[in-house]
Amino acid sequence: MKIAILAPYAPYPPHGGGTMRIYQMVRGLAADHELTLVSFAADQAAAQALTTLEAHCRVVSVIGPPPRSLARRAATLAFSSAPDMALRNRSADYRRILDAVLARETFDVVLAESIEMAGYLAQAARHVPRPRLVLDQFNAEYVLQRRTAINSLRMVLAGGRSRLRELAGGVYSLLQWARLMRYERTMVRRCDLVAVVSPEDRVALARLAGHERFAVVPNGVDTAYFSRDALPVVPPADPATLVFSGTLDYRPNVDALAWFCGEPLERIRRQFPTVRLLAVGRRPAPALMALARAGLLELTGEVADVRPALCGAAVYVVPMRVGGGMRLKVLEALSLELPMVSTSLGIEGIAGLADRAQCLVADDASAFADAVMTLLHDRGRASRLASAGRALVTTHYDWSAIMPAFARSLAS
Repeated sequence: MKIAILAPYAPYPPHGGGTMRIYQMVRGLAADHELTLVSFAADQAAAQALTTLEAHCRVVSVIGPPPRSLARRAATLAFSSAPDMALRNRSADYRRILDAVLARETFDVVLAESIEMAGYLAQAARHVPRPRLVLDQFNAEYVLQRRTAINSLRMVLAGGRSRLRELAGGVYSLLQWARLMRYERTMVRRCDLVAVVSPEDRVALARLAGHERFAVVPNGVDTAYFSRDALPVVPPADPATLVFSGTLDYRPNVDALAWFCGEPLERIRRQFPTVRLLAVGRRPAPALMALARAGLLELTGEVADVRPALCGAAVYVVPMRVGGGMRLKVLEALSLELPMVSTSLGIEGIAGLADRAQCLVADDASAFADAVMTLLHDRGRASRLASAGRALVTTHYDWSAIMPAFARSLAS
């Protein structure tokens, strides 16, 4: 098949969940199909980095998307009924270049990566012969915003120093929830196939679509790369270090760390006074920098290779309270054989991952702290859970097993 992949940002180097998923889509589909990647790139340096993917596909880069100021986003919120995600990647340059690509070649499939690129599928549908329109939906976005709104308003009712900020965030998420529900309904009904990362997302989006043209394509992990055996030197686990990883200006990650730095970390430090929390990831939000200044966590910033930082910790924590989809970072941590404590939401969508089998699961502050302390105390149990986690991902979540099934869905 000839496939055009539309990307909202440069998928190389693959740092972060979205870039890693798109990168693996390109690498996996290129094995048996002819690909053209039409990707935004933030600047010329990002466009140059994309040329690495020419080993797998033809690359067409578009500088952008155009920056949108807070004032412009606020005006859009007031005067437009579209969700912010539908506007984020609108670009006249991208439309023009995509039209040229589609006019020059006939594609069997046009694959839009994420809801941010779904609007370009209507443009692809106008070309003759019409390609098959496929949306790779990273999350059921309306569900994510609903959860965020409910969590923010719950925090407002509970009081606290950030009540005004939480109220503003809650109102924003309420508006986005309604708009995303309408927009996602339109987009998924337009598609010939929608790829989702979990059965839960399939149910949520099928409710909007009124059809069953869905394929569950879970996030995966390169288990050969995310392996202790792949590291030249494996740092010994520091018994006093906890670790979290992810993009650190992403609202669900900011919320997770802010919550964990409250009662859970306070309870842990009563028994383990020297324990440290390491947050590995790029673009830390101001709220997290404030927590770092207060001595509650340490920020690494962006690192070229997350594996040594993760392997040097005693416990990997996933204190997620909002969000959706399926978290690549959880699969990566399991693949590296890290003992893990997560909320129920943190491991959502990962079939086979269960409390007391491959990790410990706790949802309230005291139980989460107790679970972390259990693994700090009992290193034998921590090791057994970590080994079981590695076995789960190598069997079911390696990209080499996921991509052939997706390719068959594209062709059917």
